[in-house]
Amino acid sequence: MTLLDTDGVRLTIDDAIATVTLTNPAKRNAQTPALWRALARVGQLLPGDVRVVVLRGEGKSFSAGLDRQAFTPDGFDGEPSFIALGRGPEAERDATIAEYQEAFTWWRRNDIVTIAAVQGHAIGAGFQLALACDLRVCAQDAQFAMRETSLGLVPDLTGTQPLVSLVGYARALEICATGRFVHADEAERTGLANLVVPAAELDAATQDLAAALLAAPRDAVIETKALLRSALGRTLDEQRAAERAAQGRRLQDLAGLAE
Repeated sequence: MTLLDTDGVRLTIDDAIATVTLTNPAKRNAQTPALWRALARVGQLLPGDVRVVVLRGEGKSFSAGLDRQAFTPDGFDGEPSFIALGRGPEAERDATIAEYQEAFTWWRRNDIVTIAAVQGHAIGAGFQLALACDLRVCAQDAQFAMRETSLGLVPDLTGTQPLVSLVGYARALEICATGRFVHADEAERTGLANLVVPAAELDAATQDLAAALLAAPRDAVIETKALLRSALGRTLDEQRAAERAAQGRRLQDLAGLAE
């Protein structure tokens, strides 16, 4: 079932698995504000029984990042150019960037597990979109790069926190400040990639992971994801208390006493 197919984004549903596909391979799935609005809409359209969301890109690249038209004086039709944003009021600039970030935020919801299937290039906004997902399955030709700094910008699409969480501050700084490519073998070694497979096996490996995620009871996965996502921001005592509360809810559910 297809729920959305617009502005370079397609959403299809197959029982408890949703697939979000970037559909502009001719431009290596370059991203635009219209695409970001479509991605934000995907998060609103997901049926309540979806448990796993797979994100993929058509063609040779996952996403080569922001469409370079954004850097031209006119930008995109009907959109504020970067120059106009820079010259405009601070409140307007902040609101515009916040709207863009919505496309990258909902992937972290506790009621779903999200998987990015990455092949070829994942650059800038493409890298940050992969980082927005909980898990990353990569083809052997996958290449990540954060090029914003070389363009005089910063990564502002929610990618900085997960990058530091995955690889640590020092490596994250080096990756962002140099803009270098992180190839699949390094991505797997440093924790950016959960799994690296030959390109021909990417879809099958992603589907196998999605099926494995569906094997456990949904509420147990939701509670576990919530615990893990909040762990680094809590003290040990706070995390112990959160674990007790979550386990109490699970035990009540097993006893047939859940609300």
